Amino acid sequence: MKKTAARTTSRLVLITAALLCILGTKINAQSGINLATLRGLATLSTLSQSEAGQAALGANFAVTGGLQMGSISQSNLLPFHEQQLQALRDVFSTNGNLAQLSDGLGTTLGDAYIARAHYIDQTRFTSVSQAVADVIAYGVTTTGSHSNFAKFFFANGTTDGRTPASSEAMSILKSMGGVVDPFGRAYNLPAGTRGANAFGDSRPFQTEPKVTQIVGRDYFGAPADNTVYNREPVMDLSNSPSYPSGHTTYGYTGSILLALLIPERYPQMVARAAEYGNDRILIGAHYAMDVLAGRTLALYDVAHLLANDPAYVGQGPGNLPAIHDFRGALMKARAEVVSVLETSCGNAVAICAKEDTGRFSDAGIDEAFYDSTQTYGLPVVYSRNAGVQEDVGKLAPEAGYLLTIAFPDLPLDQANRILTETEGPGGGFLDNGSAFGVYSRLNLYAASLRALQRTTHK
Repeated sequence: MKKTAARTTSRLVLITAALLCILGTKINAQSGINLATLRGLATLSTLSQSEAGQAALGANFAVTGGLQMGSISQSNLLPFHEQQLQALRDVFSTNGNLAQLSDGLGTTLGDAYIARAHYIDQTRFTSVSQAVADVIAYGVTTTGSHSNFAKFFFANGTTDGRTPASSEAMSILKSMGGVVDPFGRAYNLPAGTRGANAFGDSRPFQTEPKVTQIVGRDYFGAPADNTVYNREPVMDLSNSPSYPSGHTTYGYTGSILLALLIPERYPQMVARAAEYGNDRILIGAHYAMDVLAGRTLALYDVAHLLANDPAYVGQGPGNLPAIHDFRGALMKARAEVVSVLETSCGNAVAICAKEDTGRFSDAGIDEAFYDSTQTYGLPVVYSRNAGVQEDVGKLAPEAGYLLTIAFPDLPLDQANRILTETEGPGGGFLDNGSAFGVYSRLNLYAASLRALQRTTHK
């Protein structure tokens, strides 16, 4: 009965997530919770106002095209052609059980996870347990709703392409002097023109002069290429606004949840998140800025969930059952995941976590790849924050929960200190000195390594 219930819930989650990705969302569309993330993401809308911002937009276009074509070298986890094929497999999102992300758990634990939580086909899948399914559903639906609302808001000031956003939401753009359709304006393909997204913020496969075709097999092993997943018939993103990347938001949300459930694989799960986001560039579906924004949004939202922020818990996003204590729910789910994995691998998780011969088994390669995605080399926009260490504890004290939940012996203030000491370069297009902006600098790969070392040597 429990397995049947978990599978039923999971199917509902998949349907909800799919609708969010395709149609955008009206769930909590006018709420303050979305307004908070909109304010953080809205820096994109003002870039055309300054030389530094215009340079960043230009670099975004060039870097995106160069990475997609392979003309810009990147420290990928796999040889470039194999990474392209991985990107094609990553087009499908296993929202319900995070199965595709679980290879970040390593060869042994990943196989054990997949044995219990896998996709049967595009609409049916299993879960580790109901508790795990509930945490995944709540987290993925929360971040997904914010990402999808933001897409249409920044494209044309609506909630879904047609319904006007609230006056309070529009006041964000007005107060900043921001504009809608920033990519369409910057890349000479404004909304409604031939070949453009009807709503605004056309994607790279529409604006870039050339997009490399990737031919291989998709997540289910069917012959496919990136064109059928960008322009149809399998998926049509032509009228789905680009900013921010919803896939990246999902990829980081899901990967961080798995990292919190299995802390021994935290750094590798962060590397998997970075790969999943980067794969959206290789496919031709997103710009580097979309990926950076999706990552920032996911980390911001997950931290607020873990902090049990009243604006995030107890609301039942997407008509899901409300979770009033997300931290408690995650800890319950962790106990069940650990029990399942240890039974399967026949040893303690800490031991099985080291049994890995997959693409995340080399820490040096993982780190080099993750570092290549931290800023994508985009230029500084806010010079006052460049070269300055921003105090995470003062700006965003809840961020520390991203580490303390995984490493309970780590006090919140020390977790925030680690996040501060390991943060990436400052002054990027999102890093305007705000609480949201500092999340764009978080380097969870480096921070989790330090937290792991501290726990090991304690």
